[in-house]
Amino acid sequence: MSGTIEVSPAPPAPVREPARPPARIPRPGRWTEARRSFRRHWQLYLLVVVPLAYFVIFKYIPISNAVIAFKDYSPVKGPWGSDWVGFKNFDLFFHNPVFWTLLKNTFILAVYLVLASFPIPIVLAIALNEIRQGVFKKTVQLVTYAPYFISTVVVVSMTLLVLSPRLGFVNDAIGLFGIPEVDFLGDPNYFRHIYVWSDVWQTTGYSAVIYLAALSGIDPALHESAKIDGASRLQRIRNVDIPGIMPTAVIILVLGVGNIMSIGFEKAFLLQNPLNQSQSEIIATYVYKTGLLNADFSMATAVGLFNSVLNLFLLVAVNFVAKRITGNGLWS
Repeated sequence: MSGTIEVSPAPPAPVREPARPPARIPRPGRWTEARRSFRRHWQLYLLVVVPLAYFVIFKYIPISNAVIAFKDYSPVKGPWGSDWVGFKNFDLFFHNPVFWTLLKNTFILAVYLVLASFPIPIVLAIALNEIRQGVFKKTVQLVTYAPYFISTVVVVSMTLLVLSPRLGFVNDAIGLFGIPEVDFLGDPNYFRHIYVWSDVWQTTGYSAVIYLAALSGIDPALHESAKIDGASRLQRIRNVDIPGIMPTAVIILVLGVGNIMSIGFEKAFLLQNPLNQSQSEIIATYVYKTGLLNADFSMATAVGLFNSVLNLFLLVAVNFVAKRITGNGLWS
């Protein structure tokens, strides 16, 4: 019997197969996802049909008729059968002696309106937000909100009566101080002030509702923390409320500047008279007179198209600047 010990060889280690990547689940196509989403939320899609149809019928389809700006439009031949003239209508408008007057009057009036109507609703909304007495707050909201529902024709009629040299109480009031009567409606220097501040009076309460909604969305914990830190009411407004409504304010400002050349036609036309026409004649009133009164539809369309393109350029430019400065924009 020998003293050697036999050692059996160790079993070979199992060979591991390389891990296989998990099978990729094919993603459904876009049309499949769209059909699936429509089956799940068909009620919501049904609600969108009416607004979408409105924009298609009354906005997008009429855009095709803007082609008459490049044609010598004839009602007999129609928009597509009229003779093509290219940029002739635009050239005539740009070389018209009233071109720079229209552009200046429209731009100055619109800028004045934006500068006056933008900060006042913010101040009113912050003031209403700080009021704790419910009855007084609701009364102020009602008084400032109600003028928005008055039609433009009625507002202009009220303005004419108030500022009338003979019947208006404004001239009666300043007459008590020995000031002679002022023809506010006949002096062109007063037209822009009358237009802007009557519009501010009419729309401030409605615009303030938007900012009140934005203020209600601010986290109350921020105010509580500011109170604990000893911040006064003005400090809380400056450091909590104003930054909280800044995104909303920027969007409203961008939209306002984007429509800066689309100043309202009705009020300007109703306040206009031969004495103040040097400052009350704007692009909107010129388009009305050229297109409907003079039946020059091609020129009127060209002027309106120029105004729309200018508005689009201003909207994109101001949105770009606001996005760079504040980080907020229309498409952010």
